[in-house]
Amino acid sequence: MAYLKFLFNNRRFLGFGVLIAFFSAFGQTFFIAVFGPDIRAEFGLSHGGFGGYYALGTAASGVCLIWAGKLIDRFDLRWVTALVCGALILACANMAVIPAAWALAPALFALRLSGQGLMSHTAMTSMGRYFEAERGRAVSIAILGFPMGVAVFPGLAVWLTSMLGWRMAWAAIAATLALFLIPLALWLLRGHGARHHFFLARTAVESGLTGPDQNGVQDDPRKTAGTARRRQWTRAEVVRDPRFYLLCFAITAPSFIVTGLFFHQAHLAFAKGWTLAWMASAFVAYTVGAIGANLAFGPLIDRYGARRLLPFYLYPLVLACLIIILFDHPMSAVALTLMLGLTSGGGQTLIGAAWPEFYGVLHLGAIRALVMSMGVGASALSPVTLGWLIDRGVAMETMALGFLGYLVLAIGSIMLALARPAPDPGQFELNQQGPTV
Repeated sequence: MAYLKFLFNNRRFLGFGVLIAFFSAFGQTFFIAVFGPDIRAEFGLSHGGFGGYYALGTAASGVCLIWAGKLIDRFDLRWVTALVCGALILACANMAVIPAAWALAPALFALRLSGQGLMSHTAMTSMGRYFEAERGRAVSIAILGFPMGVAVFPGLAVWLTSMLGWRMAWAAIAATLALFLIPLALWLLRGHGARHHFFLARTAVESGLTGPDQNGVQDDPRKTAGTARRRQWTRAEVVRDPRFYLLCFAITAPSFIVTGLFFHQAHLAFAKGWTLAWMASAFVAYTVGAIGANLAFGPLIDRYGARRLLPFYLYPLVLACLIIILFDHPMSAVALTLMLGLTSGGGQTLIGAAWPEFYGVLHLGAIRALVMSMGVGASALSPVTLGWLIDRGVAMETMALGFLGYLVLAIGSIMLALARPAPDPGQFELNQQGPTV
């Protein structure tokens, strides 16, 4: 009942989070990969060639995200939302008019930055920032948009492509989004000004600051860092914390592994003797696992905290690798996608709630942007790396064995990060003249 009451009382803002997460699907690997065979056929590309263009576009989007992700800290969420949704619409339209293979990298850059990068970043940062006591529930509800996208959009892409061709499919998506996405998102954000004012007042009290002045300008938290009740880390301070790199090493593991498996799902199905239709239908289990993990971890985070739960979300991915190594039966595709869903859903919820616990909420957009850029970088490396290995005849079972080694190190790095104490704020030299990272 408490969950339902929370959902009802915050239905509009939570609906905004779900909406933005849901439509980030058009920039996600699982959706773009559906068009892979048609794009490779039209432009005469190998697995590694298409993966290379994908890597270039994704890596560039990750670098730009470091800067663009800070906009949510500096500007009104409503303006940021309109800008990001507009960029996604233009990116989808651009996919319909790619003239040659060389244009794939910039087209995929726009799609990855706007969809996978900024849409996801906007949804998760807004939930983590504006909820406090029930942050875990808020993040877990908003994240439902991601598995819902996995369940709906790949099938839609296949249908549109069969009816219209891959280019007109992208054109139809852009035209449809242009009609309703921005107005609906802004309608769900009605009354956000009062919510943001309350957020500024709350962080001022928690940090021991005087709060925003009459113009809505917040004092620099560095001025009172030594006396803060809850320290609000700047990004410049975060990058000096060794725990940050230990955690980032771990949380980029799913980005690399899951992205690679999604991008080369057709080859995985062929190698295992599964039909592509069966592989696509097995992704229903991914949605079930992701939603189940989201809903389960939300209340647990509110009760125990995200830090204590972090080591556990990688275990299903370990099982997924073992399934690839040991089994070929068609039902193992269902078990595989279920495990991928459990890790993806659990990780999105836990990580979305963990960064505010570690570093506060005042500079959350800038911090999350840096983290997401690392994840995007890992997802850029994965398709081209696996494509290169596939072109050279390396078995999927061998790759999965390598993934297992990565995951063992990742789990160990989380445990090490949790065991380390937070650095003393006094050890950081605060350069008042220099720019904040």
